[in-house]
Amino acid sequence: MPKGSLSIVIPVFNEAENIQPLVERLESALHNWAQPVEILFVDDGSTDGTLGLLKQAQERDPRIRIARFRRNLGQTAAMAAGFRLAAGEAVVTLDGDLQNDPAEVPRLVAMLDDWDVVCGIRTRRQDSRWKRFSSRIANGFRNWVTDDEIVDTGCTLKAYRRECFTRLELYQGMHRFLPTLLKMRGYRVTQVPVSHHPRAAGKTKYGTWGRLKKGLADVWAVRWMKKNWIDYEAHLEVLESAEAGRSRDRAAERTRV
Repeated sequence: MPKGSLSIVIPVFNEAENIQPLVERLESALHNWAQPVEILFVDDGSTDGTLGLLKQAQERDPRIRIARFRRNLGQTAAMAAGFRLAAGEAVVTLDGDLQNDPAEVPRLVAMLDDWDVVCGIRTRRQDSRWKRFSSRIANGFRNWVTDDEIVDTGCTLKAYRRECFTRLELYQGMHRFLPTLLKMRGYRVTQVPVSHHPRAAGKTKYGTWGRLKKGLADVWAVRWMKKNWIDYEAHLEVLESAEAGRSRDRAAERTRV
């Protein structure tokens, strides 16, 4: 894709009831988008009619791409696959349950003129009181342990410059820590309030207690990574002979010709 292009990465697992309305809202949000765009769904081994509905949507809209796991591997794997396949200069991640609003996409992408990563902060969250409480506990604990200030790591709605994913490796559960991991690598990260909607159809795929336990355990791995991160590129200087430099320039010239 040329400069200015956009990829929207959407992991989905058993979201058959939400596929059609989500596609319609995406089409409405991107109606006036001037640059090339792709909508990349990563089907995380769905066992309902999700894949069939995605194929139907793809027939109507050629901007839709579909990647599929043969079995359920989890949200981190789906995110990593989407990042690997995305062709756009800007990459936006979005939930498949319609709780994130596709209308927010253009605003977040526009902010990439000044930032490398734009993270959504869900305002007036349309979740249960227990889910909101557990999120506050988890976010506070993560920030305390990792010495960070990411307000809402659970908000999937985020925008990234494509280069953020160069050499980035994700392990199970690490998608929750993407802003922190990217800040470690020197990328500029900001946060912005975004709207949030109640789930209209389907069921949440991640139990609150199980997710909380996993997230609190993973935070110690991120703390270790921050403590032991070596930013060698900021201090690296390559010394070579004048002849080696001239040879490299001649080779580059031949390539251009």
